[in-house]
Amino acid sequence: MSQQGTSVKRKENWADRFLNVVERVGNRLPHPVTLFFIFAAIVVIFSFLLSLLGVEAQHPGTGETIKVVNLLSKDGIRMILTKAVDNFTSFAPLGTVLVAMLGVGVAERSGLIAALLKKMVLGAPDKLITAVVVFAGVMSSMAADAGYVVLVPLGAIIFLAKGRHPLAGLAAAFAGVSGGFSSNLLVTMLDPLLGGFTTSAANLLDPNYAVLPTANWFFMFASTFLITAVGVFVTEKIIEPRLGEYKGTFKKELEPITKQESKALNFAFITVIVFVLIIAAMLIPENGLLRSDEGNILQGIPFTPFVSSMVLLIALFFFIPGIAFGIKSGSIKNDKDVAEFMSETMSSMGGYVVLAFAAAQFVSYFAWSNIGLILAIKGADFLRAINLTGIPLILMFILVCAFINIFIGSASAKWAIMAPVFVPMLMQLGYSPELAQLSYRIGDSITNIISPLMSYFAIIVAFGKKYDPKLGIGTLISTMLPYSIVFGIAWMIMLVIWLVLGIPIGPGAPTMIPPM
Repeated sequence: MSQQGTSVKRKENWADRFLNVVERVGNRLPHPVTLFFIFAAIVVIFSFLLSLLGVEAQHPGTGETIKVVNLLSKDGIRMILTKAVDNFTSFAPLGTVLVAMLGVGVAERSGLIAALLKKMVLGAPDKLITAVVVFAGVMSSMAADAGYVVLVPLGAIIFLAKGRHPLAGLAAAFAGVSGGFSSNLLVTMLDPLLGGFTTSAANLLDPNYAVLPTANWFFMFASTFLITAVGVFVTEKIIEPRLGEYKGTFKKELEPITKQESKALNFAFITVIVFVLIIAAMLIPENGLLRSDEGNILQGIPFTPFVSSMVLLIALFFFIPGIAFGIKSGSIKNDKDVAEFMSETMSSMGGYVVLAFAAAQFVSYFAWSNIGLILAIKGADFLRAINLTGIPLILMFILVCAFINIFIGSASAKWAIMAPVFVPMLMQLGYSPELAQLSYRIGDSITNIISPLMSYFAIIVAFGKKYDPKLGIGTLISTMLPYSIVFGIAWMIMLVIWLVLGIPIGPGAPTMIPPM
């Protein structure tokens, strides 16, 4: 990457030309909402054509012959017209995300998230600063996209203050925030969001299958430390040596945490401890309110009130300390401020609500037509025929997800399209929906940082231009590419080890199920 005041314009090579083509093609793709309506229309048309051709498959579980349902028939058109509202209101990820974001929004707008990230990074010893920046980036996913606008520019400023290249700090923070987006020590809003799509897809084969918000928690908990370690290695051994010494003129002093913010953080932390103790008191005793009637938390987890309450508990986990911080820091003066924060959060979710309406129609049409189920059965038969099963199949699926992610930035939009096909297909071969979701999350994360179509990519370029005015999309991608490659290799090795050892990827979440 070039440096301010010393760089010369680099001649385009084949990699730059390829990335330029990717950028141009991707920019011409319709908006995700338009894409879903297009896909819904395609499903309707293909349901008519495939029903005429008599396409069918045998259900592996019941032995029933599954035929394509023509959605352009009289009954099909009636369903499309009369079920549109029900499709939307019963769309599993909709309520999940909106409820969780009520709490997250209060924590973010009260200043808790920004102060917490700043406190975490500024208090780190010089030797651990890279690790803390990457780790804070990974953990920032608990507040949705706050890490992009708070931590990425902060990472550059911190490195500059420590006498290191600011673009290395920007890259380290971006790698943690975006490349490690799926990882976290906590269950975040992404978990129930993707779980809703996975459940809907699994129900094509098994109507009673439910994917929990904690489905990938064990693996993602461990991944937090893996991504942090790998991020430190790439930053210090590859990125910083390549960047060299910073010779630019841009300087900015760090703004330390104020005494009032520090007191507010302590107060918020106390409320978190109290909240966790209250939940533990309702979960640990045998007669606890949130414990399953069977008494065994893990064996009864699909039926526990604790799991059914997970989305609300996630919201409260952020809502309560967010209010505590706001009151102590002065950002919340009365209940009107809290209501305003929640309203602002819901206003910002307008785009997601529209996307959810379009996605709900597509998912419903796919299920009604039986195309997804038949495609999954035929696909599983094909994979058996070519003997592509086991670990090679899972790794290939990760790479497919990583490639698609370059062109479609939204994690939920991609999974809404892919889940109805790949989840039942992998279930047919004996792989759990939870493993399919986990594999998708790995593939989706590793190419986030090199996709010019990722919604925050242009913002990261703008941040970088403060330190190198000549920085562009190609130079940012070339800087982030080592993270993408090494993250992918490390994550896939870890998954292979996980699969070989047969470790559950979450509470009550196996990697294998009986083939269906």
